[in-house]
Amino acid sequence: MSASLNTTTATIRVLCVDDHPLVRKGIAAILANETDMNLVAEAGGCREAVDAFKIHKPDVTLMDLRMPGQDGIEATKQIRREDPDAKIIALTSYDGDQEIYRALEAGVRGYILKETVHSEIVRAIRVVQSGKRLMPPEVAERLSEHFPQVALTPREIEVLQYVAQGYGNKEIGARLGTAAGTVKMHLQNILSKLGASDRTHAVTLAIKRGIIYLDR
Repeated sequence: MSASLNTTTATIRVLCVDDHPLVRKGIAAILANETDMNLVAEAGGCREAVDAFKIHKPDVTLMDLRMPGQDGIEATKQIRREDPDAKIIALTSYDGDQEIYRALEAGVRGYILKETVHSEIVRAIRVVQSGKRLMPPEVAERLSEHFPQVALTPREIEVLQYVAQGYGNKEIGARLGTAAGTVKMHLQNILSKLGASDRTHAVTLAIKRGIIYLDR
């Protein structure tokens, strides 16, 4: 009975995007065991991902969110401009709520933590391909912890990113073309919004939530 079902089930064509070759190799090995799935292409970056999508038109795209240069969220936006109905699953080792929000706003249909790839990726692909959305309980819980919450403005995020890099208020002001007093005001707003006790605490919270990144 199961063999008959497999012969009549349409093959799900998958594009895997991740900057780590070993991760792509692992996912390829998993999908190779599934008779109803076919890994049609791999990509290691944003531009490569968009090009591969245009060429192969996959049914489901697995998208790493954290890649050098333009990240997976930017790649998702570009792919969605190419095809508003594109089915994209965010794939990440980070579960900060702001990263989740950004991915959802970009149009991902599912969100999977990399540590659950081996047990969840096949089911996730089938769920998203069927037209449903996928949000693991641990990810939904992380969102609920911070909702509703006032978001930082783009300028506040920029200021906080400089703080994380060790710059003082005067240095930040010079880089942004504004007064140190204005930077201080931004920092006061940041501390209030994040519920942080000082600038170091604010940076720690922002990194944990995926608002800023140290490697960028």
